[in-house]
Amino acid sequence: MKLALIAAMGENRGIGLNQTLPWHLPDDYGYFKNKTEHHLLIMGRQTFESLPRPLPNRIHVVISSQASKLVGVDYQCQSLEQALVLGEMHRPAETSWVFGIGGERVFTDLLPKADRLYLTEVHASPPADRFFPEFDRGDWHEVSRDHHATDERHPYAFDFVVYDRASKG
Repeated sequence: MKLALIAAMGENRGIGLNQTLPWHLPDDYGYFKNKTEHHLLIMGRQTFESLPRPLPNRIHVVISSQASKLVGVDYQCQSLEQALVLGEMHRPAETSWVFGIGGERVFTDLLPKADRLYLTEVHASPPADRFFPEFDRGDWHEVSRDHHATDERHPYAFDFVVYDRASKG
């Protein structure tokens, strides 16, 4: 199984504040859609609940200890291990990536298993209460970097960066 994490993070590694993103970057939303559409997404319950609605053309696997079924979830499980088994069984195609999309604990638990990181590196450090885990950049090879300057729709500059794991082990 090919496992990727996708996140937008500030210079302080911040990824969220009060169950929302700490910025509004429309081109990042488009990037997220482009990368994750037609793939399987693993997320925590709070991340799922922060979405305006289930994301179209994606399979949603939500990790939650709550017994009640979440509306719009394709698969609900109680552990990361169960989520990974579901990811292997239900990804749309053999070539499909399984994406970890948050939150903080899901990123922390999946990072050691990930093959690729899609990071939007935001050039700002707004207040945050959720953070992307620290990682050794020496373990990763930068595949691409696409810079986006500030403009009338984007209050912060940012880079779309793709990292592949240099070696697993």
